[in-house]
Amino acid sequence: MKQEQVMSHTSTRVSLKELKEIIKMGLVQGNLIPAFAGAWLAVVFAHHSFLSSIPQILIMIVGSTLIMGGSCALNNYYDQDIDSIMPSKQKRPTVNNRISDRNLILLSFGMMLIGEALLFTLNVASGVIGLMGIVGYVSFYSVWSKRHTVWNTVIGSFPGAVPPLIGWAALEGNISLTAIALFLVVFCWQPVHFYALAIKRQDEYSLANIPMLPSVKGFNRTRASMFFWLVCLLPLPFLFSQLGTTFMVLATLLNLGWFFVGFTSFKKNTDHTKWATKMFIYSLNYLVVFFVLTVIVSLIKMF
Repeated sequence: MKQEQVMSHTSTRVSLKELKEIIKMGLVQGNLIPAFAGAWLAVVFAHHSFLSSIPQILIMIVGSTLIMGGSCALNNYYDQDIDSIMPSKQKRPTVNNRISDRNLILLSFGMMLIGEALLFTLNVASGVIGLMGIVGYVSFYSVWSKRHTVWNTVIGSFPGAVPPLIGWAALEGNISLTAIALFLVVFCWQPVHFYALAIKRQDEYSLANIPMLPSVKGFNRTRASMFFWLVCLLPLPFLFSQLGTTFMVLATLLNLGWFFVGFTSFKKNTDHTKWATKMFIYSLNYLVVFFVLTVIVSLIKMF
C-alpha cells in the first residue's frame, strides 16, 4: 500500500517552483552573470557590433542555462542518499518523491544535450568548454571529490568557474587573457562563498558524512583557507587594465571590504555562524557587483 502511495505521489506533475529547485535555478542564475560578462567584454574588446551579437549571446545564455541546470539535476539525482539525511534538503523534490528517478534522468540528460547542441552551433570552443564544465561538475565534483576529500570545494571551483569562458568563447571562438582573468575571479571567489555556507551547515555535513572542510578540520582551519583565497583575489583586478584605473580601484575596494568583514571574526565572543552568514551574503553581493562593474565601466569606455 505504501509503495502504491509513493508511485501515485511521484506521478504528480512537478510544479515550476519544484523544477527550479531540481535544477538549482538560484545557482544557475548566479553563474549567468559572469557568463554574460564574458560575452559582453568579448563584444567590447573585439569591437563586435552589440546588436549583431545579440543572437549569439542569447543562444549562449540559453545553452549555458540548460547545461548548468541539467548538471545540477544530475547532481540532485546522485545526492539523494545524503540529501535525505540533511535537514535543509528535505523539501527537495528529489528527496520527497515529487519526481521519479527516470524523469529526473531524462530531464537532466535532455537539458544537457540540448544545451550542448546550442553551444556547438555557435562554435566548437564554447561547446567543448561547456562539456568540460559538465564532466568536471558531475564526475570530478559530485561523484568523486564531494564525498572523499576536504579539497572538494576547490575541485568543484574549476567547473564552477567555466561560465565566463563559455561567454567569451561564444563570441570569439577562443580564450584570451581577459577570459582567463574572469575565470580566476570566479574560481577564487567560490571557496570563500562555499566555505561560509559550509560553516553554517557544519552539523548537517557531519551528519551526512560529507568531508567539508569545517566539519573535518574545524573553524580556524576553514577561516585560514578563506583568507588565503581572499588574498588570491587581491591582484586579479589588475589583470583588467583595459578597463582602466577606475575599475581596478573599485574592484580592489570591493576585495578590501570582504577582508574587513573577514577580520571581524577575530573579535572576542564572535558567533561563527553569524559571521559565516555575513561572509556568505557579502559573497553574493560581491559576484554581482564585480561583474556588473565590468559591464558598466566597459560601456562607459565605449562612449
